[in-house]
Amino acid sequence: MNTTEVNTINYADYTDYPDDASPCSTDTSPVRTIIYQPVLFYLVFTLGLTGNSLVLWVLLKYMKLKTMTDICLLNLALSDLLLVLSLPLWAYQAQGYEFEGHSPCKIMAGVYQVGFYSGILFVTLMSVDRYLAIVHAVSSIRARTLHYGTLASTVIWVASIGASIPQAIFSEVVRDDEGLTCRPHYPEGTVRTWKLFRNTVENVTGLLLCLPIMTFCYVSILTVLQRSRNSKKERAVKLIFIIVGAYVVFWIPYNIVVFLQTLEIFGVGRNCEASQRAFIATCVTETIALVHCCVNPVIYAFVGEKFRKCLGTVLSRYPLFKHFSKDAMVTSKGSEYETSNTHV
Repeated sequence: MNTTEVNTINYADYTDYPDDASPCSTDTSPVRTIIYQPVLFYLVFTLGLTGNSLVLWVLLKYMKLKTMTDICLLNLALSDLLLVLSLPLWAYQAQGYEFEGHSPCKIMAGVYQVGFYSGILFVTLMSVDRYLAIVHAVSSIRARTLHYGTLASTVIWVASIGASIPQAIFSEVVRDDEGLTCRPHYPEGTVRTWKLFRNTVENVTGLLLCLPIMTFCYVSILTVLQRSRNSKKERAVKLIFIIVGAYVVFWIPYNIVVFLQTLEIFGVGRNCEASQRAFIATCVTETIALVHCCVNPVIYAFVGEKFRKCLGTVLSRYPLFKHFSKDAMVTSKGSEYETSNTHV
């Protein structure tokens, strides 16, 4: 299948027909209609850069990093920031421009993949941290320290970089009928193996590892909150549903598409029309998933009472934000369920 000028982040290389098969000629005109991508990429870049930079600024300059929650929040913001920094390059290519040389292509693919994996893993680590803070509040005090938070974060970064290395290595500027595009160029005879590796790692991370862990953690938290008489219980329950709902809405559709691509590699429903639909589905679901890096600062930082109070104190120094800072400090007073940065 030919790539188009509107190439997506996960690339249009989903077909894997045998060498002796006739070429799959598909009409790519529907893909050309996806003109929203460059605009959305730039919008996500602007919002994600602003929100996550603000989180990093407040955390590093005005808040003392003492707990695992603080470290998780810091690294999640770094991960999202890393992801959004790759978007101008994707938007550049989506507009039909061509890269000169392989380096920008490799950097674009590698940075995106590292942000992709680390973002999902840090969201999961935040869920585990909240589980320990509420379900095992007393016994987990020694585990939720700066030391263990740093150790867990290091493991996540190493794993994310390791999973991203193949995409960075194999991504090249390849010339086809549509011009020069950035996509994986696997060694001859190993195409199916590397595609299967990529899809499997993404599905295992998103569906088989992170989703079950998050579900277990938040179901356990809900069970504890339901037995509580605390006045802020309802707000905490709503926040849990927002966190889980955001993950399901933004990431599960993309993981389902990746799973269907894996089936196609094995020949299930493999044809030109299916490949074209897979390409368009990936364009849509992957773009939706990118929005998550803009939502994370709102969910994990700005709704947190400790962070919001600190932000209000900082903004109170600027006349333009004095009204906002007063509201933030008033609404953040007192929380029996505060766990360093959020209600849950």
